[in-house]
Amino acid sequence: MADTQITHAATTSVSTKSVGSSSRGAAPPGTATARPGRLLALILVGQFMAVLDVFIVNVAAPVIRTDLHASGAALQLVIAGYTIAYAVLLITGARLGERHGFSRIFRLGVAGFTLASLACGLAPGADTLIGFRVLQGVGAALMVPQVMSLIQRTFEGPARLRALGGYTAVIAGGGVVGQVVGGILVNANLFGSGWRPVFLVNVPVGVVLLAAGRKLLPEIPGNRERKLDLAGLVTLAAALGLLVVPLVMGHEEHWPVWGWLMLGASVLLFALFGLVERRVAAGGGSPLIRGRVLRSPGLLTAGTALFLIMCCVGSFMFAMAMHVQAGLGLSPLSAGLVFLPMSVGFGVSGMYWQRLPKRLHQQLPIAALALCAIGYASVGLLLRDGQRVGAAVEIALLPLGLIGGCAYGPLMGRALGRVAPVDAADASGVLVTMIQLGSVVGVATLGTLFLSRVSYPASASTSGHALATTTAGVGILMLVGAVLAGRRRDK
Repeated sequence: MADTQITHAATTSVSTKSVGSSSRGAAPPGTATARPGRLLALILVGQFMAVLDVFIVNVAAPVIRTDLHASGAALQLVIAGYTIAYAVLLITGARLGERHGFSRIFRLGVAGFTLASLACGLAPGADTLIGFRVLQGVGAALMVPQVMSLIQRTFEGPARLRALGGYTAVIAGGGVVGQVVGGILVNANLFGSGWRPVFLVNVPVGVVLLAAGRKLLPEIPGNRERKLDLAGLVTLAAALGLLVVPLVMGHEEHWPVWGWLMLGASVLLFALFGLVERRVAAGGGSPLIRGRVLRSPGLLTAGTALFLIMCCVGSFMFAMAMHVQAGLGLSPLSAGLVFLPMSVGFGVSGMYWQRLPKRLHQQLPIAALALCAIGYASVGLLLRDGQRVGAAVEIALLPLGLIGGCAYGPLMGRALGRVAPVDAADASGVLVTMIQLGSVVGVATLGTLFLSRVSYPASASTSGHALATTTAGVGILMLVGAVLAGRRRDK
C-alpha cells in the first residue's frame, strides 16, 4: 500500500491523496468496514478499560490490604504488576497483531483481560491477586496496540484525525473515571463484596466487546512472512522490564541498590537490542522494529513530546491526588471529582482541535505546551499554602485540560500522519509504549520529588508546598516539550 501523504502547509492534516483513500475516510482496500463509527466505539471501549485499570485499583488499595492481610510490598505489586506487564509487552503485542491479524489479537487480548479480571475479582489471597493482575496486564498489552493499528488501517484523511481525537478523549477520561468509579464501587460495598467489583466490572463489558467484535471487527489478514524475531522480543522485553520495575517500585522500596543495578542493566540491554535488530535486518530477517519506522517524519520528535506530556500529566495527577487526599483530607471519590474539569477539557479539545483554523495547526502544540507550563505552575501556587480546592482551582483546571488536548491531539496526528499503513503495527507499538512509559517515568521522577518534600501525616501547608515544587518541575518539562513540538521532520 502507498504511504499516507501529508501536506506541507497543514502539518497535522492528513491528505486524502493516499492510494485507496477518500475524503470521507474510507479505509484502504481490503480493510474497509461498513460501520466505521461502531468499530471505533468498540476498540475505544477496549482502550478505555485498559486505561481505567491503571487507576481504578488505587482507591481500593486500603480495603484490599485489610481484607487480604496484604503487606505493603504485596499491595504495591497488586497495583504495579498490571502496569509492568502492560508496559513491557506492548511492542510484542503490536508484532503479534501484525503477524496474526489485528482483529484476532484484539479479541484474544479482550478475552484474556476479561478472564483475568474475573480471576482478580475472585482471588482468595494477595499472592494470587498479584498473579492475576500480571495476566490482566498481558491481556491489555495484546489488546491496546491493535487499537492504534486498526485506526491506522481503517481510517484515512480527516476521519483518521477524528478517530485519533476519540483516542485522546479516552486517554484523558480513563484516569479520572477510574478514580471516581473505584470510589463509588468500594463505597457501595455491593453485597458485602468490598473491593472485588473494581475488577468484576470489566467482565460484562468484556463479554459485550467479544460478542460485538465478531460482527464489527474487520478481517485484516496477518503477515505471516514477518517472523517473530524472538531474539529482539526477548531482549526488548528484558530491557523494558529492567527499566520499568525499579521505576514503579523504587520509591516504595526506598530506592535499593538492586533498583539502580536494574536501571544500569536496562541501558546495556537497550544497546544490545539495537545491535540485535541490525544483525537481524542484515541477515534478511524481520526485525521487531524496522529502521524506516523510527525514521518516519515526526514519529520520534512528536512521540518524545507526547512522552513528556504524559510524564507531566501522570506526575501531576499523582501529586495532586496525594495532596487533596492525604494533605487536605478529601475522600477518594471527591479527589477523583477534582480532576473532572481537567479531564473533560482535555477530551473535548482532543476531539475538536482540528476545527480551529488550519493556519494555527502548525504552531498549536508549541503555544499549548507553553501555556500548560504556566497553568500547572499556577495551580501549584494557588494551593501552596494549604488552601482548600475551590472555584479558582477548578476554573484553572478546565482550561488547563482544554489547552493540553490542543497539544496532545495534533502531536498524535503528527507522529502517525506519515507512517505507511504497512508499518502501522510497528509505529503503534513504539508510540503507545512511549506514552505508557511517560506516565511511569513521570510518577517515578516528579512523583518522587513530591514525596521527598513531604512525609504524611503532614499539614496542608507542607503538602501544598511540595505540590508547588512538583508543578514547577512539571512546567519546566512542558517547556521542553514545547521546544520538541517546534522541531519537525518532513523529509
